[in-house]
Order: sequence, then structure tokens, then C-alpha cells
Amino acid sequence: MDLRQFFQEHPKAALAFSGGADSAYLLWAARREGADAVPYFVSTPFQPAFERADARRLAEELGVSLRVVEVDVLTAPQVADNPANRCYYCKKALFTALKCQAAADGCDTIIDGTNASDDAGDRPGMAALRELEVLSPLRLCGLTKKDVRRLSRKAGLFTWDKPSYACLATRFPAGRPITAEDLQRVEAGEAALMARGYRDLRLRLRGEGALLQLPEVQMERARGEWKELEHLLAPWFDRVGLDDTPRKEE
Repeated sequence: MDLRQFFQEHPKAALAFSGGADSAYLLWAARREGADAVPYFVSTPFQPAFERADARRLAEELGVSLRVVEVDVLTAPQVADNPANRCYYCKKALFTALKCQAAADGCDTIIDGTNASDDAGDRPGMAALRELEVLSPLRLCGLTKKDVRRLSRKAGLFTWDKPSYACLATRFPAGRPITAEDLQRVEAGEAALMARGYRDLRLRLRGEGALLQLPEVQMERARGEWKELEHLLAPWFDRVGLDDTPRKEE
């Protein structure tokens, strides 16, 4: 199966639209094939402001109206308590809300940007997608993350080289409760680093401090200006360490 065949079989769908490379390309491909794919941005405290901004920008560039569904996932104890399978409960809450809104809008088919590189066996959230019958066209068509980036560049999408950005909840070690205050600290710290030109980074919470993870190509620079980075992050973290192991794309 290819995307043309998929959208012939599913000409109308509600797309879980994050503003990332995968869902961006899926929206572009749906429009190319003449499908009525409506992008829904499911907004939660786990997403930084730039993700919504990117989603709006992409939708505007493609001439599509973006719909926003607000979900306060921190009201669900199974999410806020942050067990090892938190992602399952979070995905279940997000996609249940999306499915209800889409049904109210007259659409019963839900699709998302999961691609063929995503390991279903290692992601608890994938079970929730299966239970809710969410379809993943990129995965069904065998398109990997590398394929999506190549095709997105060819299509002229600004997201073609956008780093994968796992939600802010992934910065908390399993078992540590997730609070709005800690989410804000992480978002602010990562935004400050991005403003200095760092990309594809993570600030993992460690007590009142954090561990900074960076791709290998940025490690030398970070070591060279570490005192400056500690000062930069001091408003949010008592201490910050640099992970010696380079970060790999999630």
C-alpha cells in the first residue's frame, strides 16, 4: 500500500497534528491526494508553545484550518503519577478526546503520524492507538523517519529537518509525579538553550537539578561554554550536569 491508495480508501480523516515532521508530511500528502484530512492539535501541558506555533504555521502554509482540542492530562492520576506505562494512559486520554471531537465534527476515521521507524514493542502509547483504532498511514505504507524527511524536503516543508521532540513528560524519571511547575521549568530551560542555537536537546529532571542531553555535534561547544550555560539555567535549576553520552534521535 502507498499513501495514494490509503487516502483513496480513507478520503476523510481527522489527523492528530503535532506540527512535527511526520504529521506535517502526512497532511501535505493527504492534500496532494485530494483527501479531506482535518488537522487537530491536541493541546496539553506537555507541549511547549513552539509546537503549537509550528502547527499553526504549517496549517496556514497549506491553506488548512487548524482545530485545537484542549486536554488537561494532569487531572488524570494515571498520568500525573507518572508510572512506567504513563504514555499509555496519556495517549488514551488524548486520542479519546480527539475521537470524540472528530465524531462531533462528522468524522469517524482518526489517523496519526507514527512512522515505520517507530518500535511498537517499545512504546506503551502504541497499545492505546490500537485500542482506539487509530490508523497510522506512514507506518502502514512502510515510510520511515528518513523517508519522511527526504520527501518533506522535496515537498518544500519547513519541518523536513525539524528534530523529533518527545513531550515534556519524558523529562521526568518514571515514578516522579509530574507537576505544572516542573513542566514550566523544563520548557523555560529548553527554550533558553534553543535561543542560543542548541537543537534536538533534552533537560532531564534529576532532583532539583537537571541533566542536559545533546547530540554529539553540539557536545564540544557545550563543554566550552559550560559556565555560561549553568548561569543561563540557574533561574530554573539548582544544578545542571552534561550527559557524556550523546543523545540519539527518539
